[in-house]
Amino acid sequence: MSTLSDYRVATLQERVGHDFGVSKPIVLDQARIDQFAGCTGDHQWIHVDVERAQRDSPLGGTIAHGLLTLALIPAAQFELGVYPSDAVNVLNYGFERVRFLAPVPSGAAIAIRVELAEVETKGTGRFLVRSRNTAYQVDHPDKPVMVADTLAMVVA
Repeated sequence: MSTLSDYRVATLQERVGHDFGVSKPIVLDQARIDQFAGCTGDHQWIHVDVERAQRDSPLGGTIAHGLLTLALIPAAQFELGVYPSDAVNVLNYGFERVRFLAPVPSGAAIAIRVELAEVETKGTGRFLVRSRNTAYQVDHPDKPVMVADTLAMVVA
């Protein structure tokens, strides 16, 4: 297997199965949740109404949007160096097999583990890269809150 120092587009296939590790923790506090709600228009009370969620939710408070957790994947992938530095471009190609397995309470810190699952050649200098992304609360690393496969087109 190649080392990180020789990780290039040409060695993508050799990295299939590689665990790139875990991203830095990201705190999903109420301010971040509210900002996400403002951007998306998803103002469901379970996410943004702290008083009602404390009173009416079986979880005892607000929770982060599942899509907020999903949206944090690209930053984690770039932080962990999932894509070779000699790539001319990396284009989001989509998501597959997205599962939200547990709610994330407001204030919880999450981290995302990224593994390179598959690389498919899509023509000269183009590779479809599938990564498996597993998010979990930092204080409960044995219980994933989300698992999602991402697809990216890596251009040499």
